[in-house]
Amino acid sequence: MSSRAVAALLDRLEAGSVECHSLMVVHRGHVVAEGWWAPYTADRPHLLYSLTKSFTSIAVGLAIADGLLTLDDRVVDVLPDRVPDGLPEQAGRITVHHLLSMTAGHPDDSLAEAWRREPRDLVKGFLRGPFTAPEGTRHTYDNSTTYVLARMLERVTGRGLPEFLDERLFGPMGVDHAEWDRVSGGAAFGFHGLHLTTEAVAAFGELLLRGGMWGDRRLVPRAWVELATARHADCVPSGDGTDDADFSCGYGYQFWMSRHGYHGQGAFGQQCVVVPSHALVVAVTGQYDRQAVLDALWECLLPGLGHTGSSRDDEILADRLRGLSLHPVRGTAGPERGVVARLDGSVAESALPDGTTVVVEPRGAGWFVRFTSIPDVVVGHGEWTESAPLGRPVVSAGAWQGGTFVADLYVITTPHRVRLVVDADTATARATWSTTPLTGPSLELHLRAPLMTRPDVA
Repeated sequence: MSSRAVAALLDRLEAGSVECHSLMVVHRGHVVAEGWWAPYTADRPHLLYSLTKSFTSIAVGLAIADGLLTLDDRVVDVLPDRVPDGLPEQAGRITVHHLLSMTAGHPDDSLAEAWRREPRDLVKGFLRGPFTAPEGTRHTYDNSTTYVLARMLERVTGRGLPEFLDERLFGPMGVDHAEWDRVSGGAAFGFHGLHLTTEAVAAFGELLLRGGMWGDRRLVPRAWVELATARHADCVPSGDGTDDADFSCGYGYQFWMSRHGYHGQGAFGQQCVVVPSHALVVAVTGQYDRQAVLDALWECLLPGLGHTGSSRDDEILADRLRGLSLHPVRGTAGPERGVVARLDGSVAESALPDGTTVVVEPRGAGWFVRFTSIPDVVVGHGEWTESAPLGRPVVSAGAWQGGTFVADLYVITTPHRVRLVVDADTATARATWSTTPLTGPSLELHLRAPLMTRPDVA
């Protein structure tokens, strides 16, 4: 692997203003490059969003291997107590295969409509439809399918999805930090919500590349890995005109087919890319357009496979990877005065309700910032400072820019951050998300661990 190819990949990402949080490249079983953009670190789990679906797929495959499920098992037979009155005929025919391949027949992602129809039971809402295509004929990306799969798995195994994967996958792989966001009733989403380190994501990709083997132990049947990562459905081209070349190659069982190999994909750029033809695994986390990194991998990284560089090239790359960082807010440490402001919650992407009180107090080389319902968040100056006011860590840095205090609050186990701007002269403030979490805009909600919410992911 050429170090210059990895450097070209980093150049490409920087030139495209792609905000990466971590990168790990594994070639022929060896980690050849890894880096974390501060304040993100190697030991920190990161929210994977829909990359979680690929882990649920493996769990379903294990249940099938155990003889507890089959691809032809119907939802209505496994979960008879969750069948709604007036069941549409097509809903009664939906099987594990249809759920895994997202070919149940809904016209679009059914999550919001299913939850609206049945606020107390998403499975019932999913089965109520509407259905606009015969089952098995059309792929529609649909979060609800994976939620239903998770409930079916739990019914036949008698175990929660997190506990099942801990026992059968994570434990044997030495992964002891998996954290799951959950619906308000306590169940894991299944379609999103898993937090893992980048190393664990890369290890998952390596497990798949090895056909389910981990060391000398078989954790997943090779037949299931091959079936899950094979193409089972065509993908409908994106309707917004974007170039999604690696999302138009077909869909497997909760995996996307790519121009090279396949990948698991989470919102905002959480990716596990596996290229069997090149014995390559790439794990990436961040906050970026999903296609941008895949384009860079194919155009920058693949040409460097099979080539070696000089030891000097290796040293230059190693230094660069060690120094990766997102930029703290620029400005001064003063004036050293406290500020009390009222938050304007009417702005787009607001992380806090309108009228929230915002207090900024000097603290040594930084500040304490508190909101009406959130205790002190510690903000550093010129450095990242960590606190956990409600349980989930937030890493922050800020500065004064004239009469305005500006701080970035990274909800560090997620891709998201909040930009806080306090105008001391007018005593007004704004707190806006860089990208709004799919589980809603409330900063207070996302500072609690585990996150507990209804499954209202858009």
